[in-house]
Amino acid sequence: MRSIRHRPGVVILRSELTSLGGRSQLTRVLCELVASRHLVRVGHGIYAKTRINRFTGTLMPAAPFETIAVEALRKLGISVEPGRLAAEYNANLTTQIPMLPIVSTGRRRINRRIEVGRKRLLYERSETRSRKVTKR
Repeated sequence: MRSIRHRPGVVILRSELTSLGGRSQLTRVLCELVASRHLVRVGHGIYAKTRINRFTGTLMPAAPFETIAVEALRKLGISVEPGRLAAEYNANLTTQIPMLPIVSTGRRRINRRIEVGRKRLLYERSETRSRKVTKR
């Protein structure tokens, strides 16, 4: 717990903790920390720290879902940008606030599931393929 508490950021990758013990021992400890609600499982090998909500007194993730998702992808070495709808909102092209957390992965295809509770990260690929036009 001390090692996890002193790590910067909210997201903890399982691969960051391999120096603490064997695979089965690490799996057992992470499962116990999730059961005791010190951590929340975000995805395969991805965990997030929790904190006590000052209004309800219950444990919740230590950061908003969007922050957790972006930090997890950054730690995994996956570069993402805001989705098309969020980019339009940020550029003041629309007043519609996007409700779904969608990120653009460029031309890269990603199948990794990142979710906390009922919120799930969605991916969109940009179709910036250059097509050759042939004359007949």
